[in-house]
Amino acid sequence: MASPALLMRVVASAYSAAEKAATIVRNVMAAGDLGIVEKTGANDLQTKADRLVQMSICASLAQKFPKVTIIGEEELPSDEVTEELIEDGHCEEILKKTCPAQYTGIKEEELVIWVDPLDGTKEYTEGLLDHVTVLIGIAYGGKAIAGVINQPYYNYELQIVSEVQKYTNINISHWRQNVMHHNVTDKKRAGPDAVLGRTIWGVLGIGAFGFQLTEAPAGKHIIVTTRSHSSALVNECISALNPDSVIRVGGAGNKVIQLIEGKASAYVFASPGCKKWDTCAPEAILHAVGGKITDIHGNSFQYNKEVKHMNSAGVLAALRNYDYYASRIPNTVKQSLVP
Repeated sequence: MASPALLMRVVASAYSAAEKAATIVRNVMAAGDLGIVEKTGANDLQTKADRLVQMSICASLAQKFPKVTIIGEEELPSDEVTEELIEDGHCEEILKKTCPAQYTGIKEEELVIWVDPLDGTKEYTEGLLDHVTVLIGIAYGGKAIAGVINQPYYNYELQIVSEVQKYTNINISHWRQNVMHHNVTDKKRAGPDAVLGRTIWGVLGIGAFGFQLTEAPAGKHIIVTTRSHSSALVNECISALNPDSVIRVGGAGNKVIQLIEGKASAYVFASPGCKKWDTCAPEAILHAVGGKITDIHGNSFQYNKEVKHMNSAGVLAALRNYDYYASRIPNTVKQSLVP
């Protein structure tokens, strides 16, 4: 039997790296010292989990695939990565899938991997743990062709109050209120046999796995948008779409999950702010199930290693009926956002 194609080996390894990342994310939170650093402001944070996860993912994948370009969100010193952060495993189920013919001849140096070690960092520091994802996107020829999204706290249970008291770097009452509210009201909470965390993955030409693909209710226009980066322009764009309801959550990965699980019809963010590591993995998974993501002008994102990191013309995405939403973006909004 022929050995699996390079792309499938990279995805299988990224899957295991994301699972290890989730353990790191949970361990940092459980230890209580988040090590929060402000990067450009109060809405742009970095934690110990961001730093450790990026080191873990980048070092693990670089060790296996040394010629692949790996671009992570965090600017970190090139310190030696300790052995306990290295993940050398892979997901056997992924290796059993047949690589699409157009990707079988890919060479290592032709791949670019975009890593967001902790998408939804602000929410992580506030106890909105449902919002948090780990993103590993894989690009070839400038296009997102495969992705892995891990939700470390999918199915998480309510922390007991004594455990919460360890979280010295957070506003405890705010954290507890958020965690209690989201545990009680979120319908996806499962029973006592629920597994903590999940990993979603996808490859163009194969599909996406690890979740139940669901379309939003027919005839309903439910918009998912930013929770912490709103602006007059963002709200003007949403209003123009005349939505039935608006969901405000953190994290680009989390927003695309709202689309593929039928909780929202469109993801609309008329602002700079998202970066390539935010959109690469979610784009691959959304496209693998027939959805579409672009900037506000309808331009595709490019993911070659030389590209600028900022998605300066915002984000527009939908699982179905993308054209409906694209046709309703006001020209005033488009003129305000230069690609």
